[in-house]
Amino acid sequence: MRQTPVKAGIVEEVLRQNDLARPGAGAIREIVRIVNQIEARTNVRFVRMEMGVPGLPAAPPGIQAEIEALQRGVASKYPMIEGVQELKEEIARFAHLFMNIETNPKGCLPTVGSMMGSMASFMVANRTDRNKEGTLFLDPGFPVQKQQVHVLGHSYMSFDIFDYRGDKLKDKLYAYLKTGKVSSILYSSPNNPAWFILTEEELKTIGEMAAEYGVVVIEDLAYFGMDFRQDYSIPGVPPYQPTVARYTNDYILLISSSKAFSYAGQRIGIMIISDHLYHRRFPDLLRYFSSDEFGYAMIYGALYSLSAGVSHSSQWGLRGILKAANDGTYNFIEVVKEYGRRAARMKEIFLRNGFKLVYDYDLNEKLADGFYFTVSYPGFEGADLIVELLYYGVSAIALETTGSIRTEGVRACVSQIADNQYDELDRRLACFRKDHPVQ
Repeated sequence: MRQTPVKAGIVEEVLRQNDLARPGAGAIREIVRIVNQIEARTNVRFVRMEMGVPGLPAAPPGIQAEIEALQRGVASKYPMIEGVQELKEEIARFAHLFMNIETNPKGCLPTVGSMMGSMASFMVANRTDRNKEGTLFLDPGFPVQKQQVHVLGHSYMSFDIFDYRGDKLKDKLYAYLKTGKVSSILYSSPNNPAWFILTEEELKTIGEMAAEYGVVVIEDLAYFGMDFRQDYSIPGVPPYQPTVARYTNDYILLISSSKAFSYAGQRIGIMIISDHLYHRRFPDLLRYFSSDEFGYAMIYGALYSLSAGVSHSSQWGLRGILKAANDGTYNFIEVVKEYGRRAARMKEIFLRNGFKLVYDYDLNEKLADGFYFTVSYPGFEGADLIVELLYYGVSAIALETTGSIRTEGVRACVSQIADNQYDELDRRLACFRKDHPVQ
């Protein structure tokens, strides 16, 4: 039996017990489960890159504000579904100061994380027109969002946008929108997992074409402000976070508190519905909701059904974070730049040990260092590489699960690596390279 950093027999036994047809193509949580089991049986600590969990302390203004709210007794009271008014106002202020857009606090809603935000968005946006079928995903993207659409019984279309950047995007979008079947478009920027950032011109193309074909744009800003090539950290001062909100009237913005504010454990995110979309009426919504007004259907139909409100104290915690950011007393961007430093160091280790970057350029610029990067190794498909890396105490997910056409690649998340693991990562990848020499 071969000698690897993790005992091969145990890895093989765990893989057999999980009984997945293609374990390397497993969902994120399935890979997490496998790695947890191997760690427990071997006492070998993995370099874990499979799950995009925050790796920094929670934002202090949020903790303090939440403690104060609990001491005021909010835990004994139901919050309103549409959110605490003070939070809604700070969300609108945040959108103005960091995105340079005007939003109505009425359409600024707390959600139980961005995952609930996307689920609710699909529930309403994909039911506005009985003749349309579902979402167009601009891949690669977060795999669970397609699972949400599937659970709802909606159809979806998708394409890997990386080869259709810039001037190529318009014709590619037209090929899907002309069918008349697309009710919503969803993408992330910065992109999970490829980490490219859509330009203002590309966002303009998306926004204008969506408006032309009556499509709601759902913009996933889970990694808000984390293009560290730009400084988005000063409220009210350009540059601002790029957004489609400048180019269409019908949009939903999803902002996570998990990554930018390291507030993942409280499960609170932000949904911003444009004022135009909020008040639009779609008679076909009456098939599912008591009102044909989009915003009303969202709050008292979708959000009410999903959670009946977001944790009261966490709303005050998020309000505390946003107020500190808006006031300029808390620089959340400076805090999360640590992810960029980790990415640069990890990329160098992978490249030195024979790996290649899969998504390497953002149009004509080198890709930014951020929360994710993507790598491949000669002679391996991504799903096979995921399994092989388990023997070396390294975990990731296959790019094919994200809708990428680059099936040779894997996604690496930088958030969980500890300072004392870089040398160990180097040793394990050197061992991997020795066992898998490139021809």
